[in-house]
Amino acid sequence: MALTDGRPDIETLGSREVYRNAWMTVREDQVRRRDGSTGIYGVVEKVDFVTVVPLHADGSIQLVQQFRYPVGQRHWEFVQGMWGPPGTDPVEAARHELLEETGLAAAHWTHAGFLNLAQGTMRQGYDIFLATGLTQGAAMPEVEEQDLITRAVPLAEFEAMLRDGAILDATTMATFGLLRLKGLL
Repeated sequence: MALTDGRPDIETLGSREVYRNAWMTVREDQVRRRDGSTGIYGVVEKVDFVTVVPLHADGSIQLVQQFRYPVGQRHWEFVQGMWGPPGTDPVEAARHELLEETGLAAAHWTHAGFLNLAQGTMRQGYDIFLATGLTQGAAMPEVEEQDLITRAVPLAEFEAMLRDGAILDATTMATFGLLRLKGLL
C-alpha cells in the first residue's frame, strides 16, 4: 500500500534467505524507504495457524497449558496450532487441533476473524474460531505436546486470569477480545 502520492512506502531492492527449517524461514531484505535512505528488514515467515475457543454448554471455556520453550515457562492459552500443508482449510485445521490437544469435538464452528501475529517482524497470522456443541473424546497430543494439560475454566475465572497476569499469551488475549467485541462470548 502506498501513500496518496503513489510512491511505495518501502521498496524491496533484494532479498536473501538466511535460515530455513521445517517450521519457518528467515529472510533479510534490502530496502529503500520513501526518503531514499536504504536499510534492511529481517522477516520471519511461518505458515498461518488457528486458535480455537471451546465453549461448553455451562459457559466455561477450555484452556490448555504447556511448556513454551522460547520463554522457558508453562502458560495457559487457547487451543492453537498448525496442521496440514499450506492451504489447508482453516476449519479443518481447527477441528484437528481441538481434538488433538483436548479430545473435544465440536458440532458448531464460528469463524470470528483473522489477525496478524507480529506484523513488525513476522509474516504469519491466525484464524479465530469459536467451537460449540462439544463432546469429549480422547486427546492425541503430538510429541511436542506431551506435557500439555487441559481444563474447563468458568468465564469469570478466565477474565481474572487475564487481569492478574496468569495468562501472558497475546494470541489468547487478542482472540478473547475479538470474540467479546463481536458478542460471541
